[in-house]
Amino acid sequence: MSPYNENIPDPKELEKEIGHFLNQKFGGNVKIVSPFSTPERDKNEDKSVRAEKKSFSLDFHMKPEELVAYLDRFIIRQERAKAVLATKICTHFNRIRHLEQEGRKASGIVGGIKNNVLMIGPTGVGKTYMIKLIADKIGVPFVKGDATKFTEAGYVGGNVEDLIRDLVHEADDHIERAEYGIVYIDEVDKIAASPHAMGSDISRTGVQRALLKPMEETDIELKVPHDPVSMLKEMERYQKTGALEKQVVNTRNILFIMSGAFSGLSEIVEKRNRKKSIGFGASLHDGNNTDSILKELRTEDLVEYGFETEFIGRLPVRTTLETLSEDDLYEILKNPNNPVILSKKLDFSAYGIAIRFSDEILREIARRAHLENTGARGLVSAVEEVLLPFETRLPSLSIREFPVTLEAATDASETLNSLIDPNRKEIWQQHFKRLEEEETAYLSSYIENHWEQLTIEHLLPHTPWRSGLTATLCISRGIATDAAIETIHSHYEEIKKLEVNFFSKFGMHILFDEEAVDFLMEQILTAGATGDEMFTKLTGDFELGLALVREKTEKTHFFITREALLSPERFLEDLIKEALIKKDGAIRLPDNTNT
Repeated sequence: MSPYNENIPDPKELEKEIGHFLNQKFGGNVKIVSPFSTPERDKNEDKSVRAEKKSFSLDFHMKPEELVAYLDRFIIRQERAKAVLATKICTHFNRIRHLEQEGRKASGIVGGIKNNVLMIGPTGVGKTYMIKLIADKIGVPFVKGDATKFTEAGYVGGNVEDLIRDLVHEADDHIERAEYGIVYIDEVDKIAASPHAMGSDISRTGVQRALLKPMEETDIELKVPHDPVSMLKEMERYQKTGALEKQVVNTRNILFIMSGAFSGLSEIVEKRNRKKSIGFGASLHDGNNTDSILKELRTEDLVEYGFETEFIGRLPVRTTLETLSEDDLYEILKNPNNPVILSKKLDFSAYGIAIRFSDEILREIARRAHLENTGARGLVSAVEEVLLPFETRLPSLSIREFPVTLEAATDASETLNSLIDPNRKEIWQQHFKRLEEEETAYLSSYIENHWEQLTIEHLLPHTPWRSGLTATLCISRGIATDAAIETIHSHYEEIKKLEVNFFSKFGMHILFDEEAVDFLMEQILTAGATGDEMFTKLTGDFELGLALVREKTEKTHFFITREALLSPERFLEDLIKEALIKKDGAIRLPDNTNT
């Protein structure tokens, strides 16, 4: 009897398998020439050893409303879908964290059901985009796959278990971290059984059956049979440790999210509803009312569509997404975080060209995209259609500012001729300036109204100057609001470090008011001042004067205003006078400090 696990071939078998693969792949031109050395093993050692896992503790505390607020920055409409996804995802991970803190199994309940999600909606409404945003925000391992690429285990094609192996790769080979990941499968409607199929359908019902265990709970082995890379890793581990390790991933806490367009599903739902009416009372299908029809979706409708009951039962959370109107597409283009416009700004910026869009051209792009009936996906092709002639020609010219007006869409050739006409240069400069002012005003208003949502991670206090700066950074650098806020927050933290350093060196607490912080951040952004330079300036302006006040009053806390930074001598003079006059020794700040 072989001393090795029957599921794991011994080293000689591994070498033979790899040699056979190389022979088929390269026709005998590549061979294994180095001998395989077998390390000594303890005869009493277990035949199969589960790989030692690195310790990992899930640290998740996000609340549903926080995740909804984050999605609101990027996703137009789809309020119900955002609420459902945010709630179930947050609940899933918070429940795991709560149970683990109590020392209980993360499943918590024997036979407990995971909050696996099924998303139903037409193409281009933001299903994949929404999941990518969530995965990026919560920071757990995430993989995406298309259901059409998988077949039932044992057939040629992708294996659904490969997604779990990919999850481990995304977790930097940290198995326990991968066991808290998210698997997203798109185009799941394509694995619904065809009503006209004869016999076994390995690309449809077979895939459904293959997904049943991973969606619930099972152990998936990382080693893939007949995979040369996997075998080489197995050989390498065996040579180092002398043990045949069985590495498995448990799917108990892996969340599965699936989505699809489900073309024709609304007809099934309506057909069921029609049975409630008889004869002339039966309602007729209205193609424009698909969204409201799908809201009445039931499990039996999905079964009739071609899904097995067991498969649908493992997707208890379902939500539908709404079709986007022309106005919705326009709002997407106006959103300062939308990747369509940001990408085009970056494209032109690569050639040193600043680009600004008028409202009229954005509405025209939205109109054209809506005619394509592909949702937000149509925006990309519509934008390319309008801008391609300019992206081709302008980089070869000396033009560095491109105001995109409606004329660019109606007559690109004439617009190009006008742009390069020296007699119209000033007119185009005025157009550009006007569009930039309009964009800045819109962005400033947007940021003012969404400041709390934009800074929920940083709790950055709001000032009008910071709203304006955020808008300026977004426009001048062509970045999203998140990136602009992150830049401001990093400078804010740099200013707060000055307070800490001042106390560490002199034993006195200084606290800048928000206007003073803005003034110092402005010095960083406009004058290029460094933290060391500002600390040296603060020391020279305030250290001796504040030390004198401390000596007279024993006070160690001082508020520094913008006016104090601009006129430190006057600020200290007034402060010292007040300190000397006050009989009880307390400091009364001068009126010009506004504190």
